[in-house]
Formats: sequence, C-alpha cells, structure tokens
Amino acid sequence: MDFKNIPKGSVGAMSALVKVRIIGGIGLYAASNSLYNVEGGCRAIVFNHLVGVKDKVYPEGTHFMISWFDRPIIYDVRAKANLVESTSGSRDLQMVKIGLRVLTRPEPDQLPTIYRTLGENYNERVLPSIIHETLKDVVAQYNASKLITQRKVVSREIRKILIERAANFNISLDDVSITNLTFGKEFTTAIEAKQIAAQEAERAKFVMEAEQDKKGVVIRA
Repeated sequence: MDFKNIPKGSVGAMSALVKVRIIGGIGLYAASNSLYNVEGGCRAIVFNHLVGVKDKVYPEGTHFMISWFDRPIIYDVRAKANLVESTSGSRDLQMVKIGLRVLTRPEPDQLPTIYRTLGENYNERVLPSIIHETLKDVVAQYNASKLITQRKVVSREIRKILIERAANFNISLDDVSITNLTFGKEFTTAIEAKQIAAQEAERAKFVMEAEQDKKGVVIRA
C-alpha cells in the first residue's frame, strides 16, 4: 500500500482510533485490577505501598482499590479450631502431656493492629507461646492425681488465663477444652495398679455381702 496516497485526514483518524483503543485497553485492565471481593465470614484491610496499612476495615462485598499501589489482605474472622499439645511438670514432679482444643478468632476492628504487630499468621505466632506458659503455670499447682480428679476445674482455670492473655493480642477465645492427659509410664502403671486394687476390693466387698446375706437366710430358715 502506498501510504503517500492516503489522505492526511484518514491517517489522523486511524492514529486517533489506535490511541483510543490503547487507552481503552489500559482503562479496562486497570478497572479489572481495581476491584476485589471479601467473602462471607471474612474482613479485609488494605496495604498501601506509599503509606502502609490503612486503618479502615472492609466488610463483606466488592471493594475498590488503586492498582499498583494497594494490596488487599483478607482475614477469616470466623472461629477456628486449634489443637496444641504441651508437656509440663506437675506439683509432685510428674511429667504431664496435655492436649488443648482452642477456638480462636481475631477481633475484626483490630485487624490493622494485628497485621502491624503479628502479620497474617497471628495464631501461629501467639498461641503456642501463651498456651505453653499458661499450662506450665497451672499444671505446677496440682499433683498429677488432682489433674485427673479435678479436670473440669483445671480446664476452667486454663481457659480464664488464656482468654486474658489472648486479649492482649486482640484475639478472642470462644472455647478452651482439655482433649487428653498423658502421664509418664511409672505414674500410669501406678494408677492402673490402684484401679485394679480398687476393683478387687469392691469385688471382695460384694462377695462378703453376698455370703452374709446367704447366712442370714439360712439362720432365718
């Protein structure tokens, strides 16, 4: 094609059309990358590359952000189950492995602070340390046998302390429960022997009462 024969007006129109298409393409790309969704049960905060984390917390729905400058950070604010095990020494120096089930969730209005201080993996950074410290303090107050017989009391005490400590990190604990107690081999053997002795004593008592009842029947006869 001989471009010299194309009228100047046509060349200008073609050039303008190309510019419009380029600008339109850039606009569509920017628009498609300027929207993000927050799913149900989640909240979002925005990290801006110029000013850092913004203080606003965004609810469920579709939101606008500035491409290349903003990055949304999504947090699940529903209660999450965490299973943690810790080994501590009892008051009578027995080693006890305790398994805990903890339901946690972040405080939605404190998400900017949580991100600044703990990042996205807040549970992994906080829970192990406060759980180990709490179990160490509580278990040391009880003899091993009391941990078994007063399990509900121990569980309530652990729950109370953990709720207070987690609140310092803007984390809510909805539930704390002991899932298992495991003791050392020697203590476990001693407990089993004690249980067997108790069962045998109960059996002997039953046999003795049965014999006495039998004698009573014979005498009355």
